[in-house]
Amino acid sequence: MVDQRVRMTGQERRAQLLDIGRSVFAELGYEAASIEEIAKRAQITKPVVYEHFGGKEGLYAVVVDREVRRLVDSITGALDGGHPKIFVEQAALAFLTYIETEPEGFRILVRDSPVASSTGTLASVIGDIASQVEHILAQQFKARGFDVKLAPLYSNSLVGMVALVGQWWLDAGKPKRDIVAAHLVNLAWNGLKDLDKKPRLSR
Repeated sequence: MVDQRVRMTGQERRAQLLDIGRSVFAELGYEAASIEEIAKRAQITKPVVYEHFGGKEGLYAVVVDREVRRLVDSITGALDGGHPKIFVEQAALAFLTYIETEPEGFRILVRDSPVASSTGTLASVIGDIASQVEHILAQQFKARGFDVKLAPLYSNSLVGMVALVGQWWLDAGKPKRDIVAAHLVNLAWNGLKDLDKKPRLSR
């Protein structure tokens, strides 16, 4: 029987294991995933995986870190200023595009894991993205006489709304991305447009 395993450089093998690990973690979740399964799909022995990442936790941490960077970069890279409403549209559309094109990565980010670091949870990803859009909201708040210190609250609310809707949309599979983005922006923008400077509860 011919050995079908491909000889790779260390860098190529590491990249392969990251891609396979990403697929396995997305499909099975952290707990059910195993080094044995990852090695099997890569057609290598388990010690090779340990050699590169030290174990499942190490591989998972690198996979999550890479996915966080992909998501944050895709969103912040889509923001090129202009009217604040366009800014919100760009952010929502970029987030949904990532979910649509990288469903495995997004599934990993929205799953809770016992080894998820402070930089590997969905909440921290939302925080990273929100910090990028916060300065735009702060400018608008200042121009309209709102408390600038509340800009982080609103930026986290907006990004969190898109993330949670995106999680639902990934499973639902409809409506189309641009329709989802338009409705998210409709809710967010019309809410921002008529903000009370000092809102009060009705009770």
